[in-house]
Order: sequence, then C-alpha cells, then structure tokens
Amino acid sequence: MSKKTTAFDVFEKCVQAVQAGELIESVSSKDKEFHFQNWFERRIQSLSMHFEGSGRNTYPDFCLVEHTEGYEIKGLAWPGRERNYDSNSQVPTGYHNGRQIFYVFGRYPADLSGYVDQGNGRKQYPVVDLVICHGDFLNADHNYVHKNKSVKGFGTYGDIMIRDRKMYVAPTPFALTEGTTGLMTLILPEDFGSDDRYQVVGKLTRVEAETLVVGYNFDLRTNELRAERVANPNAGTQHRFVAYRLRTQASKPVSISGVVVQPEDNDRVDEA
Repeated sequence: MSKKTTAFDVFEKCVQAVQAGELIESVSSKDKEFHFQNWFERRIQSLSMHFEGSGRNTYPDFCLVEHTEGYEIKGLAWPGRERNYDSNSQVPTGYHNGRQIFYVFGRYPADLSGYVDQGNGRKQYPVVDLVICHGDFLNADHNYVHKNKSVKGFGTYGDIMIRDRKMYVAPTPFALTEGTTGLMTLILPEDFGSDDRYQVVGKLTRVEAETLVVGYNFDLRTNELRAERVANPNAGTQHRFVAYRLRTQASKPVSISGVVVQPEDNDRVDEA
C-alpha cells in the first residue's frame, strides 16, 4: 500500500527555488547552522504548511502539524567533508516520536569569498546540490532511544563526574550513492508509492549488517574504546528505496555506491 507523504510537494518546491535562483543567505559571518535551514523553511512556508520547531536542540528541525512527518536539515559546505556528517546527540532514523522523518542534505559553496556581502557579514550563495531522503535510508532502526548518562566518583578526590554525551557520525546520501552530485534527488522507501510529476531514476537497496553494536566500554587507564557486538537477527535483510526526480529534471541514473562508508578515527565531530 502506498503512503501519502508531503515529500513530493516539498521536494518540488526545493527544485523550483533552485531553478529560480533563490539563494541561501547567511544570518551572519559566523552562521554555520541556520542559513540553509532558513532557506528550507521558506519552501515549507510557500506550501502553507504549519510546523513547529526550528531551533537549537530541536529534533527534527521542522515538525509538521497537519501531517505526522518531520524534516531534519543538514547544510554541508562543498567541496569539503562529503562522506559523513555529525549528528549531535540524535542517531538518524526514519521514525521518531510518531513521525516519519526526512533528511534534507543541501550543499553550498565552501569558498564564499566571491559572493557579495549583503551587510553585517551576510552573504548570498546558491544551493549546489540537494538530496531529500527518508531517514530509513540512513538507519532503519526505530527502537533505539538516545539518552545521555553519567558516572560519579572520578578524579583524585572522587568528586568529578564523567558525562557520556554521544555524537553519531553517519554517512551522507552523497557518499552512499552515485549520480547525485550536482543534481537534486528525492529518495523514498519503495512502498511510499509514486507521483505523476516524477520519474524514477534509480532503485536502491541497503542490506542489514552481520553484527550490531549493542554497547561499548572506555578504559580510562589506556584510553581504549571497545565495542560490544552481537549477531544481527535480521542480517542480510534488504531495505529497498526509489530515487526520484521531477520529469523536468535530468534523468541521470542513481545507484548505490560500491564504496563502503566507514568513519575514520580522526573525523571531526562538529555539527555544520
């Protein structure tokens, strides 16, 4: 059974805005978070959708009111870090608090020196490329609940607390796929149905891993972090997705990348 979703309408508005030359505008010279988020917000507003959220430490960034869906926004400088991104205290997922979750990855020029300053350090610049994907494309586990915990009694006098504040490093759809660079693409689970405005440009399958990390231990004496793994009872299960573009867009095919995306130990852990 197909599922009704706002993603087709939202993606169309994003494409139309890019094609019309609607630019991202930085809030200030130090703005590293809200510039692309504000650009996307205007797309939702153009659809007269009511939403909640849009602020620091809010997940997802936009919770729709009339629809049980939400949109999490990730702005990435390009060229730059491409294969993964930092998810601050929230593991990516396709379902959260009763809502289907979509991730909006938009890339913008890393070098803004050639763009005109609009005053107070604000500049306007284009969206280079964009992928809207259902959160299940990044991680299909809906059961994990993120919590920060702490332990007391550390230090010479036993009065220091260690806080376990998790940061997740997840692959971007640009790294997971081929054929998305420089274009705009929508990726949805195959059971979401289709839309007459759209063409199918790829069938994508992600396969569950052989093992699952269910815990970890950090040795304060050796600074070694060890993962605890168990066999995945759903190992080999296939999760199928469809890549779409509007019929007015390029039909360049999209496929799953043959490169295994694994974060390196020296990957940054700062949120863009």
